[in-house]
Amino acid sequence: MFPRLFLVIGFLLATLTQPLAGSSLTVFAAASMREAMERIGQVYEVETGNSVIFSFAGTGILARQVEAGAPADLFISADDAWMNYVIERDAVVPGTVRLIASNELVLIGAKGTERLDLSETRITGALDGGRMAIADTETVPAGRYGKAALESLGLWKAVSARLAPMENVRIALASVARGDTPLGLVYRTDAAIEPEVAVVAELPAESYPEIRYLAALTEGRPDPAAEAFLDFLSGQEAREILQSLGFVTDKVE
Repeated sequence: MFPRLFLVIGFLLATLTQPLAGSSLTVFAAASMREAMERIGQVYEVETGNSVIFSFAGTGILARQVEAGAPADLFISADDAWMNYVIERDAVVPGTVRLIASNELVLIGAKGTERLDLSETRITGALDGGRMAIADTETVPAGRYGKAALESLGLWKAVSARLAPMENVRIALASVARGDTPLGLVYRTDAAIEPEVAVVAELPAESYPEIRYLAALTEGRPDPAAEAFLDFLSGQEAREILQSLGFVTDKVE
């Protein structure tokens, strides 16, 4: 009798730790990952029957929402700084943090804009009295990376007063696509999904910190489906989707 009882208990415990088909989870993700995450979510749902609801915004906005107890099961940050922020405030589970992708920075102009070298004369000339769209340089990862690059390249003094800071990198992208700003600093993956812009210069990788997208489970919401999705994000299928959209996954483990 007892062996059979132990088998039943073991089966029940195993069942409780598996993602239940038909369950749903909520993922807060950096705006620059919209297309990739939506595709990954679709594949995951087909394979598991579990749906994924996404909320996309600037990483800083999402981090503060997670800190305040927003109902997110996973948080995906576009840099280490905001992930460290939520770790320090006990808003995510530190041991679950993992790298899922990286990216590159590019300078964009409207479609048809000629290529530029990264000299002060060429950049200020291309601005021609206009402004350079960039994500907020104090709070948004893309803006922080962009500021570091401009400083490293000796361009910050020339353009800092001519920046147009935006709430997130996708708004900066849209500003250039609409023609509101002649130039913009965005991720390579952003430029790739907008047909109305052209890459006019690549920023040297050594001019800014490594762009790292980090994912982690949030505290207080233990969900086997969330753990399974976190594993899926660093799996082969997710990597192939990320790579197809221009993300770099060679350091994902």
